[in-house]
Amino acid sequence: MAGLNIDLWTCDIATDAASPQAYAEAIVSRVEQSWDAGADVVVFPEFSWMGLEQFTEGADKLRAVSDVFWNGLWPEIFDRLNRMDKAVVLGSVPYQTPDGALRNRVPIISGGDVLHQDKIHLTPWEGDFSSGTELQSWTFLGHRLVVLICLDVEIPELSAALRGSDVDLVLVPSATESLLGVERVGRCANARAVELGCCVAVSHLVGLAKSELVDENVGKLAFYTPSQSCFIEMERETSTPLLEHGFHRQSFRLDSRKLAAMRASYMETNPARVSARTFKLRLS
Repeated sequence: MAGLNIDLWTCDIATDAASPQAYAEAIVSRVEQSWDAGADVVVFPEFSWMGLEQFTEGADKLRAVSDVFWNGLWPEIFDRLNRMDKAVVLGSVPYQTPDGALRNRVPIISGGDVLHQDKIHLTPWEGDFSSGTELQSWTFLGHRLVVLICLDVEIPELSAALRGSDVDLVLVPSATESLLGVERVGRCANARAVELGCCVAVSHLVGLAKSELVDENVGKLAFYTPSQSCFIEMERETSTPLLEHGFHRQSFRLDSRKLAAMRASYMETNPARVSARTFKLRLS
């Protein structure tokens, strides 16, 4: 297979559900729907699982959601989504480490393996979380993937860390409350596609919820490719209109033949090939 079929979903955090299991079903069934329709990789947004907050009690909602997901729902979710030829980035959910710290964690199921990515750079309203310390890439069906969670895609140092890794696909689960947040994520994701010579896919949380952390959410589903001659016949910047509520799906295809052809060509300017140089900044 010369590529990957990718389905991006919004998640409406205010979706009406009678129980935690019903809320999980709203997400898991859509993953299965995408896979059955031919998708290889499915992506849900950052904080998709904060919709479980409606079923918790007490003041510490983050730890309560963590408990509902990891101790209640996760075993069955894994059993249903454990397919050897499929992958899913399940949005993010609070995770409590053994030492009691909270991480904004994305669970990943890829070809039967369980992986995760913790958010490294936190927004001001994520003060109850601790930063992740590692950026993990992995191989799925011959392609190298990495997840950058929302603000992480806006941080050039993470992009620099990926330089030379031959990453094929960067997946960006996000949650933003305003058009400006959507723009920041989208414009930086586009830049990552250009400078790393890879495809970048963005999935946003939507909906209004009674939550201190993610009460107002808008976003887009977007896909970006390198701006190189191999991609001239296709749209290199594709996104939906601004979305405010509901579960929306957009399908994209990563053409690995185009990526391979780009990497084999030395006859055009390609920032992904340029080695970083040291220099002095002179302030006048």
